[in-house]
Amino acid sequence: MELINSFSVSLQAVWADSGFTDFTLGNGIMIVVGVVLLYLAFAKGFEPLLLSPIAFGCILTNLPKTGFFEDPGVMMLISKGIEYEVFPPLIFLGVGAMTDFGPMIANPGTLLMGAAAQIGVFVSLAGAMLLGFNIQEAAAIGIIGGADGPTAIYLTIKLAPHLLGAIAVAAYSYMSLVPLIQPPIMKLLTTQKERETVMAQLRPVSKFERLAFPVVATILISLLLPPIASLMGMLMLGNLFRESGVTDRLSDTSQNALINMVTIFLATGTGLTMKAESFLTVQTLLIIVLGLVAFAGGTAGGVLLGKAFYYATGGKVNPLIGSAGVSAVPMAARVSQIVGQKANPGNFLLMHAMGPNVAGVIGTAVAAGTMLAMLK
Repeated sequence: MELINSFSVSLQAVWADSGFTDFTLGNGIMIVVGVVLLYLAFAKGFEPLLLSPIAFGCILTNLPKTGFFEDPGVMMLISKGIEYEVFPPLIFLGVGAMTDFGPMIANPGTLLMGAAAQIGVFVSLAGAMLLGFNIQEAAAIGIIGGADGPTAIYLTIKLAPHLLGAIAVAAYSYMSLVPLIQPPIMKLLTTQKERETVMAQLRPVSKFERLAFPVVATILISLLLPPIASLMGMLMLGNLFRESGVTDRLSDTSQNALINMVTIFLATGTGLTMKAESFLTVQTLLIIVLGLVAFAGGTAGGVLLGKAFYYATGGKVNPLIGSAGVSAVPMAARVSQIVGQKANPGNFLLMHAMGPNVAGVIGTAVAAGTMLAMLK
């Protein structure tokens, strides 16, 4: 009998210490959300490299009594990497190493398309304020329109960290849905004739230009907007690794091993912010809706400026490349290519669209820096 009583007490102790005793309906709902995100990542191919660790982080953070944020360990370290803004600049290092700035340097006018695509950021910001968000929260929500996950996380941590989970999920979800969201907007705002436009081959870009641009851009943008010096500096450093011709090992590490590791940590840490008590709110639903408005507005802004270029150049610029100004490198540029080729099989817009695409990365960072300078 004594043995049975001892076993019973042990079982009760195990039960009392288990997560089941503190498990709530909200935890259950968020675990289901995490499973749905895993399904979208693995079965539907929606940004699996990003959504899968976000989804699993969401599941983990909604398991009670794990001690992730109380006890030192890898989960706390990952969370601190986001809190102290370590991961977003490292992601930018990899993006810079993977990205060819040549198309933008060859056609500087595409910088304006990247800027025009930021209109969605400010439209959504205004909408968020009308819905009752304060100016800092509205700015963080608006940056979703830039379709740049690391920048959205970077700005949100500084201005509205309590909204990080909802904003990050919205930003990465809409990035993954670029091929679904953008084409209807692009077709609505352009004519068949405009979409059929074949653009002339870009001029060759010298190695001096490729090396000078990241250095000059870093100095000028960082002097103008110091809050984004770490993002811009790492983006341009990665590009220098790519273009120098003597740092192949650093370039390879930046665009492969390093960015893959940091992506796992950044995305998992983002998922860890998706606790039921902070995510299951009306605010989250509004953020998701406003994020879509921002993204659609950015796409429309880029295409409309592309139309202006089309008429200003006598039909030499295909307006579709303007949609790539939302950032989302290189997926948005590929969408421009796909839509253009459907209109005209002889269309090859990918390299032309990479100009606004790269400009969008810079434009979103500049928009974030402007908001930080004004609101921090």
